[in-house]
Amino acid sequence: MKKEKYDKTFNDRLSIYYDELKWLYCEIYKNDMQAFEYFISMLYEYYRNRDSELKDWDEARTVVKDWYSGNEMLGMLMYTNCFAGNLKGVKKHLNYIQECGVNYLHLMPLLESPEGRNDGGYAISNFRKVQPELGTMDDLADLSKACHERGIGICLDFVMNHTSEDHEWAVRAKRGEKEFQDRYFFFNNWDIPNLFEKTVPQVFPQTAPGNFTWCEEAQKVVMTTFYPYQWDLNYYNPTVFNDMTATMLYLCNQGVDIIRLDAVPYIWKEINTSCRNLPEVHTLVRIMRIATEIVCPGTLLLGEVVMEPSKVVPYFGTVDKPECQMLYNVTTMASTWHTVATKDVRLIKHQLGTVFALPKEYVFLNYLRCHDDIGWGLDYNFLKQFGCKEPDHKKFLNDYLTGKYYGSDGRGELYNDDPKLQDARLCGTTASLCGIEAAEYERDQDKLARGIKLDIMLHAFLLTQSGIPVLYSGDEIGQLNDYTYHENPNKSSDSRYLHRGDLNWNAVAKRKKKGTRENQIFNGLKKLTKLRSEHRVFDSNADAWIVETWNDHILGIGRYYKGEKLIALFNFSDCDETAWIDESENYTDIITRKKVIVKNITLSSHEFKWFLTTFKEVKETNDD
Repeated sequence: MKKEKYDKTFNDRLSIYYDELKWLYCEIYKNDMQAFEYFISMLYEYYRNRDSELKDWDEARTVVKDWYSGNEMLGMLMYTNCFAGNLKGVKKHLNYIQECGVNYLHLMPLLESPEGRNDGGYAISNFRKVQPELGTMDDLADLSKACHERGIGICLDFVMNHTSEDHEWAVRAKRGEKEFQDRYFFFNNWDIPNLFEKTVPQVFPQTAPGNFTWCEEAQKVVMTTFYPYQWDLNYYNPTVFNDMTATMLYLCNQGVDIIRLDAVPYIWKEINTSCRNLPEVHTLVRIMRIATEIVCPGTLLLGEVVMEPSKVVPYFGTVDKPECQMLYNVTTMASTWHTVATKDVRLIKHQLGTVFALPKEYVFLNYLRCHDDIGWGLDYNFLKQFGCKEPDHKKFLNDYLTGKYYGSDGRGELYNDDPKLQDARLCGTTASLCGIEAAEYERDQDKLARGIKLDIMLHAFLLTQSGIPVLYSGDEIGQLNDYTYHENPNKSSDSRYLHRGDLNWNAVAKRKKKGTRENQIFNGLKKLTKLRSEHRVFDSNADAWIVETWNDHILGIGRYYKGEKLIALFNFSDCDETAWIDESENYTDIITRKKVIVKNITLSSHEFKWFLTTFKEVKETNDD
C-alpha cells in the first residue's frame, strides 16, 4: 500500500482497518491483490470526492457515535411518487415532515427501473440515475442538503442482490459477452440449476416459481431468485463486489445517511445450501462496513433481514467487529398483529423478552406497517404449548385480519397465497387492519372510536420499544387501503399495492379539523412522540423488561434509564381488563399528568398507560 498518495485523514482511517480488510478481502477473493489494490484506490476516490459539508457531518457523528439511538429519533418511510410526486415535491413538504416530528426519512426505491418489471422499484437498471419522473441525482442531493439543514437524515435502498435484466451488465451478458455473463450466474443447461433447486427455497412460489430462468437471447439459464427480470449478481467475482461497493459509496456522496442493504442474506450462493445467510455474506457486509468507516463514517448500514431473530441478530456482527448498525425488528411487527387477532399477549411477551436480552448496542428499527406484506414467521414451537398448529393458526390470522372471521373488522388482503404450502401473507394499512375502514364504510361511530383507539394504542406500543420507531407515510392520519391497484395492469397481481396508495393531501388537511379521524390520530401520535422525545427513559440504552401483569390480555413493559422508570401497559382485549401489578413507587400518568398509585390497574378495551417515576441518581464515590 502506497500511503504517500493518500491524505492524512484517509490514511489514519485506513490504518485502523487495513490488516483486517486485507485479510477478509484476500480470504474471500483468493489473494487477488490486483482487485484488492483497486478496491483501496476506489475507496480513496470516493473519500476525495466527498462534499466538505458531508465530511463535516462525518466528523460530528464520529464524535457522537450513538447519535441514532436516542429517544428523539422518529422515522417515516415513503414512496416519493405516492407522497409528493417527485423529489422536489418531497422538499416542498419538509415542513409537514417536521410537523410529524420525523428526523429520519426513508425514501423507497427511486433509481431507474423498467416500468411493469420492477418489483416496486427493486429491479434497478441504472444505480446512478433517478427514475426520470421522480427527478435527478441533483434533486436527491438537493433534498438531502435541505434535510440536513433541518436535522433530518435520508435513508435509501441499495438493491445489492440483483439488477434488472435491462441493466447495462445484463444487456451485454445477453449479447454473449463473457465478462458480463461472469457478473451473474449463467449455465449452459439445467444440470447445475437443478442441483440448486433441491435445497434452495422459493421466495415467491405462486407468482415467480423457481430460482432460475431461461435467457433466450444468451441461450443459457440465469439465476433469478426473486423474479425472472431480476438477475442475481455473482459476488464470487471481485469486480462485482468492487463495483457495487463503489455504487453504494456514490449514493452516500449524494447525501444519503443510511444505506438499506436490500435482501442482504441472499448475496452468496453455494450448491447444497439454502443460499441464505452463508458465512461469506457476513464477510462481505463487514468489508462494506469498513468501507463506510473509511470513506463516510457518518453513514449507517441498515440490514434488511426479514427472518426469525436467530438469523437476524448475526447481522449486527460483534461489538468488536460490527456489521450493520441497524436491523429490522420484523418478528415483533408480526407478533404485534398476531396479538391483535388473538388478544393474547403470551407470544409477544416471549418475543420481546428475547429482544430485551440483547446487547444495547443492537439498534432495531421498529414498525407496525411498511411497504411490504406481513409474513407470519412466528415462534410456532412456543405456540405449540397453547394448541396452535402452524397452518391452522396462519389461516386464523389471515381470516381475522381480512374480516372473514366472525366479529372481526380487519380489512386486509392475502398476498402470495399458496394453497399447497398454506403460507399466505397479509397486506393492508394499519388503519384498515384496525377496523377504521370498516367503521367508516358502515358509518358506525362507536366502531370508529374503537378502531382509532386501537390504532393509537399500537403506535404507543411501537414508541415504547427500544430502537427507532418508523411510521409508514399515511399512518399518521390513519390512511385506508387503496383498492384502485386492481385496475392497474402493472400492479393488479401484487396485493402489496393495497397499502401503497398515494397520500391524500385533502385528508392531510383534515388533521386540523377537530373530531375527524385524521385529527384524532395525528394529534394522538404527535402527543406521544413529543412525550417520547422529552423523557430519556425511551432511549435505546435503557434497561427494558417484561412486567408480569398476571393477565394474558395485558402486556406490561418496564424501562429504566438515568433516574427515570416507566411502566407501560397495553390492553389488547375487547373488554375491560385488570393488570394485577403492585409497584411501590409514586408515579405520574404522563398522558394525563395525574399522580397515580400503580397497583391493580384496570384498563378499558385497547387502552394503554404510560406511568413514570423518577429517582435521584446516586453518584458513585471511591472511599480511601
